[in-house]
Amino acid sequence: GILSIEQLISRVGVIGVTLMALLSGFGAVNCPYTYMSYFLRNVTDADILALERRLLQTMDMIVSKKKRIAVAHRTMFQRGEVHNKPTGFWGMIKSVTTSVSGSENLALIQQEVDALEELSRQLFLETADLHATKERIEYSKTFQGKYFNFLGYFFSIYCVWKIFMATINIVFDRVGKTDPVTRGIEITVNYLGIQFDVKFWSQHISFILVGIIIVTSIRGLLITLTKFFYAISSSKSSNVIVLLLAQIMGMYFVSSVLLIRMSMPLEYRTIITEVLGEL
Repeated sequence: GILSIEQLISRVGVIGVTLMALLSGFGAVNCPYTYMSYFLRNVTDADILALERRLLQTMDMIVSKKKRIAVAHRTMFQRGEVHNKPTGFWGMIKSVTTSVSGSENLALIQQEVDALEELSRQLFLETADLHATKERIEYSKTFQGKYFNFLGYFFSIYCVWKIFMATINIVFDRVGKTDPVTRGIEITVNYLGIQFDVKFWSQHISFILVGIIIVTSIRGLLITLTKFFYAISSSKSSNVIVLLLAQIMGMYFVSSVLLIRMSMPLEYRTIITEVLGEL
């Protein structure tokens, strides 16, 4: 029926799986780009010093032009006081003409100041980006940086393989009978020719892998949603945002259970399928 568990989970799962696909696509691109040394551009101390020097020169120009504006305002104010004392037709005309020309020059200088301030903002952001890249280069030389660099290559290859296999499964309308861990262990054991209890160890490794996938995916979801909600939240919309977060977490958890079946051995996958229905 319409109110059965299978129908409800299938409808919730459509939205949740779409959300997981979007987050997975973002993570598949962002994670290697962040941690792989291949994508790091070469930044030296000389580049940072040159950019900082340009930023300081721009700030000096802004300060000098603002000083000119302040001095011009003070001069115009003093002239206004002087012209206010003698009252006469020619004195009024002279004060008006001098104030108009002075205001035109001030407007031109103010436009230059606005352009220089925008340039200083861009230079500051670029300087901060160079410092962050420099820190990433230093981090990539550490043991943890090399470890993440290796994981970046590994998961990039794994991502391409998953896209390839998913495309084949969609085109030929087939469902995998063996989970990736068991299949990988079987290939390794057959290639090396060693004695290994594939069935026993594949269960434990599969459950460990599933736990890691659940923890990291939900953590990544919460971090991403937190950044998004910080950007749009206000005192009036906080309750709505919390309710929306709860709804998304529920859909995400149901979708995780649906998709994680493919990472589990067949007998456990069958149990989850019996509980959720033939989805």
